[in-house]
Amino acid sequence: MNIISFLGNVQKFVPRFLAAFRITIELAVISLIFATIVGIIVGLINTSKSKNIIMRFLRILCNVYINIIRGTPMLVQILIIYYGIPQFLGFRWVDLGGMFPASVVVLTLNAGAYMAEIVRAGIEAVDPGQIEASRSLGLSYGKTMRRIVLPQALRTMLPSIINQFIISIKDTSLMSTIGLAELTNVAKTINANWSSATLALYCYLACYYLIICLSLAQLSKFVERKMSYGRD
Repeated sequence: MNIISFLGNVQKFVPRFLAAFRITIELAVISLIFATIVGIIVGLINTSKSKNIIMRFLRILCNVYINIIRGTPMLVQILIIYYGIPQFLGFRWVDLGGMFPASVVVLTLNAGAYMAEIVRAGIEAVDPGQIEASRSLGLSYGKTMRRIVLPQALRTMLPSIINQFIISIKDTSLMSTIGLAELTNVAKTINANWSSATLALYCYLACYYLIICLSLAQLSKFVERKMSYGRD
């Protein structure tokens, strides 16, 4: 099938690509939600000044987690989590829902490490004097973070969070290595049967990622402009 023939028959592949598109978006959104939770928890631990031995230990664990995730390729993380850990612990992902929950775990752990650094940077961007003032007024560390620091830090973090979402969207393509029916895997499957139009097929695939990522990039710029209002 040549390029002209592919363009004439592209409607045959649209339903499969749309189904894969939905899986890709669901995977990225769910993973980012969990990654945000992980990032907030880890970020708060890393910015804590507590000298409690438990907090010190948790900070060490958090830093080890961040360094491991940021220092290793995501493909290696996928292989470890999908193949290595189940073999070591004696379970199968298929018994826990298959490739989709495994992909959520991988993306959550990966994005969570980067989200933790985004949260840490956002918190440290807030004037330390506000934290000291709130603590002097009797607010606990938790209330200070929840009511004073995080709302202000969000202005700094939001554009970076959207950018991380863009990265997560692109990272979903790596899940094709374990057979998840996301966009890239569907394109590879179609290409196995219609290999004479590889260039047209993968360019068509790229259009889906471009639509998502460029839309999110524009959203990030819009949010950044809105967040910058009122700043000196």
